[in-house]
Amino acid sequence: MKDETQSAGTARPSVFRSLWSGTRTAGQVDADTARTVVMPVMGVVPPLQQVLRRVTMALGVLLATVAVVYVDRDGYHDNANNSVDLLDAFYYATVTLSTTGYGDIVPHSDSARLTNILLITPLRVLFLIILVGTTLEVLTERTRQQARVHRWKSRTRDHVVVVGYGTKGRHAIATLLGQGTPKDKVVVIDPQRKAVDAASSDGFVAVHGDATRSETLLRAELPRAARVIIAPQRDDTATLVTLTARQLNRRASIVAAVREEENVPLIKQSGADAVVTSSSSAGRLLGLSTTKPYVGTVLDELMTYGSGLDLSERPVTDEEVGRSARVCTDLVVAVVRRREILGYDHPDAATLRPGDRLITVTRAKSHG
Repeated sequence: MKDETQSAGTARPSVFRSLWSGTRTAGQVDADTARTVVMPVMGVVPPLQQVLRRVTMALGVLLATVAVVYVDRDGYHDNANNSVDLLDAFYYATVTLSTTGYGDIVPHSDSARLTNILLITPLRVLFLIILVGTTLEVLTERTRQQARVHRWKSRTRDHVVVVGYGTKGRHAIATLLGQGTPKDKVVVIDPQRKAVDAASSDGFVAVHGDATRSETLLRAELPRAARVIIAPQRDDTATLVTLTARQLNRRASIVAAVREEENVPLIKQSGADAVVTSSSSAGRLLGLSTTKPYVGTVLDELMTYGSGLDLSERPVTDEEVGRSARVCTDLVVAVVRRREILGYDHPDAATLRPGDRLITVTRAKSHG
């Protein structure tokens, strides 16, 4: 256990150490990761508003300096006419804050010089900070992005990786969120930049890249993920992603979606624990809705989490062990025993055993 901790510490250096010192190769990897991993969008002020805010702050500092100089104008000496008026106060404040300082207007009395030390100089520094702030912000943006990525990588484990942020991927994530999965436990991978930006805007960490490549999956921290949902547009892509994901993570639960039912055995051989056939499932639902519209409506409601009736899975409780599935509080439709699914009316489901899992229908909880 100690060796594992030490190796983990070696593999995961601190954020400051990674940013301050490191090999050129590590720096290149960090730069590539920062470009491809898009962190969730935080509260961002529009650029024009940022500029206007900084200009307003700079004008405020300038006016404050003018007021200080004008109030103490008797302590200043003008080489031109020996008097300092409001215009001279503006002129002196401008050249002083910009550190130009022509020397034609200078503090003459002790009080004016003390005011320069205690007030004008701090205002000059504040003025420069405001003006240079925008440039510094641009220069430090990449470092800040790398720091956020480092913190995220060090904290991320037992998360859900969703490959594909299309219709299937979005609905899968919506169901996960409805079942209590927090947003920071979901990582999206998509080859399209628009989809990655959309995922980031929705509050998810997103990785831009080809999920069939190991380096893309590694950037999503897939080896430490607990679950993987694979929902690309093509079945061949789903097969390659499943195979690569299983090689990188032997313990994660992998669920994949395919269009054609004939590809299900291939996906399972590649390492998927469960495969959902989107085209055949949609076709069955269409057929039921045509001949039995209410059955189709109920099935759609069962598959839409939180809409009315929820289809869920839970372990059997100690109080339910030894009893029949028919007498449980929830409506039990199936019992899972040693990976075998037993219908509620199956003879072996008449007596529940320790370790069983129940597939139940429950009333959706109100979120109001």
